[in-house]
Amino acid sequence: MSEVPGKYNLTKGQRFYNVIKRGLDILFSLLALIILSPVFLIIYFAIKIEDGWKANAIFDQTRIGVNQKKFNLYKFRSMKLNTPHDVATHLLEHPEQYVTKVGRFIRKTSLDELPQLINIIKGDMSISGPRPALWNQFDLIELREQYGVHQLRPGLTGWAQINGRDELEIPEKVKRDYYYLKHFGFWMDVKCFFKSIVVVIKRDGVAG
Repeated sequence: MSEVPGKYNLTKGQRFYNVIKRGLDILFSLLALIILSPVFLIIYFAIKIEDGWKANAIFDQTRIGVNQKKFNLYKFRSMKLNTPHDVATHLLEHPEQYVTKVGRFIRKTSLDELPQLINIIKGDMSISGPRPALWNQFDLIELREQYGVHQLRPGLTGWAQINGRDELEIPEKVKRDYYYLKHFGFWMDVKCFFKSIVVVIKRDGVAG
């Protein structure tokens, strides 16, 4: 992939697609919530059974959204209650010590990400887009703004997510985010969606 040359602004056609995409995000997320509701319940009770009924099955974490706006991202809790809250998993020392038994399974299958369907319906996220940075990942946030990536809603999946995931260093991640930005459109999102299914099945590049 070529080097990132500079900031890119969405074209008029891409901005129009972005409006249409918002409607598609809402439609498909609502359908997914209905279809996957039994899976939600199974994971919810599995977490409660392992960790106790007083423990929260879903946790929220401050992330950076479109145009640098902060929001609370939702996930099924896959790690123990004493895990440092605002540290990316791959940056933890011996992260495996924090992962629960249920958590190991839902992380490997990416089922821990399912509550983000709620974020999509709320407008915090999209189905496809750059994965949302933690509020304290300042180097990632700065690079994304420098190249215009901050114009897009973060995604449940995205081009960097399916081309390296947690294994990517930040500059390489931003290069892939930038590639997605420049090619932003319907067919790029279709490609991201179907390749994401393959990546999840193969369990490529998942930390912990």
